[in-house]
Amino acid sequence: MFVIVSSLSISCTDDLNITPEDDQTVLSEDLFANESAYKEVLAGIYANLSLTGVDGAGSSNITGLDAGTSQYGRVLLYLQTLSADQMIWSYENDPGTREIQRNLWTAQNPVVYGMFGRAHVSIAFANNFLRETTTAKLDARNVSSATRANIINYRAEARLLRALAYYHMLDLFGKAAFSTEDDPVSGFQPPQIVGADLFNYIETELTTIIPDLVDAKQNEHARADKAVAWMILAKLYLNAEVYVGSAMYDKALDECVKIIGGGFSLAPDYLDVFKADNDINAGSDEIIFPLISDGLNTQNFGPTTVMINGSVGSIESNGAGVGVGAGGWGGALRVRKQFALLFDGGQFATDERNTIISAGRPIDITDISDRDTGYIIQKYSNADSNGGFGSDQTFVDTDFPLFRLADVYLMYAEAHLRGGGGSAITALQYVNDLRTRANNPNQINAAGLTLDFILDERSRELHWEAHRRQDLIRYGRFTGGNYNWVWKGNGSNGISLPNHFDKYPIPTASMASNPNLTQNTGY
Repeated sequence: MFVIVSSLSISCTDDLNITPEDDQTVLSEDLFANESAYKEVLAGIYANLSLTGVDGAGSSNITGLDAGTSQYGRVLLYLQTLSADQMIWSYENDPGTREIQRNLWTAQNPVVYGMFGRAHVSIAFANNFLRETTTAKLDARNVSSATRANIINYRAEARLLRALAYYHMLDLFGKAAFSTEDDPVSGFQPPQIVGADLFNYIETELTTIIPDLVDAKQNEHARADKAVAWMILAKLYLNAEVYVGSAMYDKALDECVKIIGGGFSLAPDYLDVFKADNDINAGSDEIIFPLISDGLNTQNFGPTTVMINGSVGSIESNGAGVGVGAGGWGGALRVRKQFALLFDGGQFATDERNTIISAGRPIDITDISDRDTGYIIQKYSNADSNGGFGSDQTFVDTDFPLFRLADVYLMYAEAHLRGGGGSAITALQYVNDLRTRANNPNQINAAGLTLDFILDERSRELHWEAHRRQDLIRYGRFTGGNYNWVWKGNGSNGISLPNHFDKYPIPTASMASNPNLTQNTGY
């Protein structure tokens, strides 16, 4: 088991507005007196995906942000899911949430700032690790040949985590503040990298490190392997028309084929993927890369803690059944009407992906603060596959499945339909495999396998997994007015969004600390 550590180690990162944590910010020579330190520092890079600071769930190492607006998975979920047609957050006095879910955000939004800052912290941590593991440094410390062999893998993982952060910057902002291990540690203002240049960097970086990554499914839990690199590349290529204006669906399909051949398998029970023991139950064979959540060791206000506590209904008080307090967070989360309608009709009556709870509730949410309106769902759980519960009744043990095999099946089918090659029979089989696994007897035929179907099926299969905004943008349905959902653009029935909302603004605080950054068009 890979244990992520809470001593998040960084060097001088003034340009990111990161608050130093005294001696915990310095990678000293004394630290590396024990060669186990290299793995521990690598774990600190992974820790940034789950933790927000060194002093518990409520601490943050980014100036001006609390833990709730800077946890990597949570802010990613908000920007990709809360901003679209699946989720509603009841408590709009929580910083930034009202603007995100009503599509009213500005460059001052704390959730937007939290994502921009947290991703660049990942980059800073990775750069520090790479600076400390050069051949010259290892020679000076007389590092053993056995440790050096491991460091080859460690360095590839650090570069992958950096590429992941840059990928999220490309997708959400279209640009980033660009730095690598070759840049100075202090007094350096990273230049801006935009669009095709950022795309090409991510692509080149991933393809370069793949030979040094551990084979698919051969690394410790929650550590990256070749399949994670293939997955980021598949996402990069699937969305290439958005990112750089060039179709790369053939490349996306090729990466999907590699992942599918990597030894992963669908969990027989769909909901096992979202339970407290999804690190060891059948769901673990489907999850390609998780963000760790542990109710004892990595307490955080991350996406699974938010969704499990938040999904407890104000009327139902159903928390005890999912391993949190009976009242949970009192109806914090509900689903928008357009998502609920995707499960409407008899063909989804037995579909295990349909965890909607509707009894005694109207489908419409005319007042977001009214927690008794709108349906709720119970996809994620702090209960395990054996009938037990997680180790804590607030901070859950359920890992967040950032990447999983079911997504790859649907990506293959979409890439095929968009002209990326592959087999029509295989694409159809993958989609129907998901329906069979979900206990849905309504199989799709060749005529029914369309791009519109794939978009809807992605929502049914992958809802609340931080994909929806990206999917809608790829389909041309996020901005503009050809598809509206309730409260889109702050209209109760939805209104058109201007096209520049396909990207988030560069945070004002980030621009103030780094004059090399420029604002995205329209903000």
